[in-house]
Amino acid sequence: MKKVSIFGVKINNITLDEATEIVEKFLGEDRLRTIYTPNTEIVMAAKDDENLKKIINESDLVIPDGIGLIYGSRIGKKPLKERVTGVDLSIKLLEIANKKGYRLYLLGGKDGVAKRAGENILKEYPNINIVGYHHGYFKGSHIGYKDHEEELNLIDNINGAKPDIIFVGLGFPKQEIWIAENKNRLNGRVIIGNGGTMDILSGDSKRAPEIFQRLGLEWLYRLIKEPSRIKRQIVLPKFIFNVLFSKDVIQ
Repeated sequence: MKKVSIFGVKINNITLDEATEIVEKFLGEDRLRTIYTPNTEIVMAAKDDENLKKIINESDLVIPDGIGLIYGSRIGKKPLKERVTGVDLSIKLLEIANKKGYRLYLLGGKDGVAKRAGENILKEYPNINIVGYHHGYFKGSHIGYKDHEEELNLIDNINGAKPDIIFVGLGFPKQEIWIAENKNRLNGRVIIGNGGTMDILSGDSKRAPEIFQRLGLEWLYRLIKEPSRIKRQIVLPKFIFNVLFSKDVIQ
């Protein structure tokens, strides 16, 4: 798979359809594959954090979940084919799981969110086997408590459930760190760090209207809904500025 390096973060240059084909192959293997979904904010954080950059670059699939990455890659003359969001790829995973009767484990969100997400998933995808769920508020590697009893119990719970797919919605960078620290002791075929997807599946959050999605303006919709996000959204112009005035940042 061809990749585009943006500030040293290596992102697969693929479409949603190509990503879907890849995860279908992953699900046919007898090993755990990792998927990360970096957006512009995540790439800018990894730019100055070598450990985080290493975690992302060691993943089996890294999709460009951020319109800024698309614009930046075009400015750098190494264009990414299209934006591939974590939500969209997660839905594709659910569609595949529904066809094949795969087993799904849901990890993340506040207490009750993963359970509600599972209930809603079954309404739409009744052939999926929801084998477990757990909230995201536990002591573990992602917050400096590696091998804490709560983490070890969670890992035992996941492995005992024998999932094919694991959704991890702990938010960035906790989910990336937790997956990287524990992937070698987890059973499964695909594990994806998909951020707020759990909240959307549970009904606690809503995606932007389709017109915003098509125009790559989901960030604007979220900003309108939550003006306090302005501190986070300021990273987009900062990213474009860095791309324009730095040499060899996109390769």
